[in-house]
Amino acid sequence: MKFINSESIKEKEKKFIGTINAALDWEAIGKMLMEKHKFTLQEKIECENGDLVVCNDTIAYKFDFEIKVPLSVMVNRQGECLEISTPGKEDEEHDEDELFQDADPDMNPAPPTNPEQEKKVSQMASNIADMISEINQGDA
Repeated sequence: MKFINSESIKEKEKKFIGTINAALDWEAIGKMLMEKHKFTLQEKIECENGDLVVCNDTIAYKFDFEIKVPLSVMVNRQGECLEISTPGKEDEEHDEDELFQDADPDMNPAPPTNPEQEKKVSQMASNIADMISEINQGDA
């Protein structure tokens, strides 16, 4: 003998989970993601699934989200992975400075300040692009 329609229970559970989800503190979640995983959320995220679960002998609420995060992958010319990182907004400028701190100053010159320098830099960039294209065609 049923006392409550099962569809009604499911509907009320879904509404309850939605109410709990709406109360989540996204500022605290963002701070935890930065501290623990060193990345920031890139856009608003939606709950894909929520449920009542038992965790460590305690009733808990589980929320499943799919999030977009920045990801940097560095590979060498042999295709081997050198580094994978998820820079946070706070770390982006700092990471870029660290990346170039040991670089040869001639390899990282100041940006051009006059039209003639800009033309030379543009030509060099074009030459480099042509060389990369030739290398890629040789691999095919």
